Amino acid sequence: MNIYDSLADDYFVNMNLYTEMPLPSQRETVLEFFGRFQKTYPSMRNFYNRDNGAFVLEEDKDQTSYSWLSIEDRRICSSVVNPTTIDDAFPQHALALELAPYMLSVSPLDCEALDFLVGFDFTYRGNHDELVAEALGLSPAFESVLSMEGTRPLNFEPSITMALTEDCRRQCRLMVETRTNAYQVRRDDFPEEMISVYFTIRQYGSLPHDGHFVQTLTELRNDCERLLEEHVIEQILRPLQQAISRK
Repeated sequence: MNIYDSLADDYFVNMNLYTEMPLPSQRETVLEFFGRFQKTYPSMRNFYNRDNGAFVLEEDKDQTSYSWLSIEDRRICSSVVNPTTIDDAFPQHALALELAPYMLSVSPLDCEALDFLVGFDFTYRGNHDELVAEALGLSPAFESVLSMEGTRPLNFEPSITMALTEDCRRQCRLMVETRTNAYQVRRDDFPEEMISVYFTIRQYGSLPHDGHFVQTLTELRNDCERLLEEHVIEQILRPLQQAISRK
């Protein structure tokens, strides 16, 4: 059973590989990389170049579940939106990491950081910051601020980063992103937008000379799933889900 798809309107599983040196942008290299990727995932047939220079290969986004892959100046990003399970998303990420050393000249030495991220989107029409404050609460030190007469929250986006190892090279980050602005609060008119929760496990720095990207990503995935179950699902995601359902 996949618990993630019952927690939010959408969820997504991402891999981000950040490099110290710029990635190749030559036409032949980029097309060969995406062409090789498409052999394994033939439904990823939409290829384009964003204004920021990123190259993207993606499936049709009118499906409930879809995938995309991008190459930026110093980042490779692989994403699967609403996979049946994380097991279904992982092979895509692994393939990107397996191809990168041979087709994009990315070595373990060139690794600035490697991420495994699970994100959740909650659709809500209303003051996002007010809802997040209600659902997650405030520390006693801030409760007095929120209770000031005639005030309303304009920005409440809890975020925390924790070191998972003594050398601080492996970290986890929990971040809530709201999309309400002052204009909407002033008019008391709110469009239906997403509240997003991102949970990321990141490995910083070059990998050992005999290190492997896929092996490291597997470790990050295991940490991510364990910590989500122990510290995020019932403590963050459920309260948000329940607060929205009460509105």
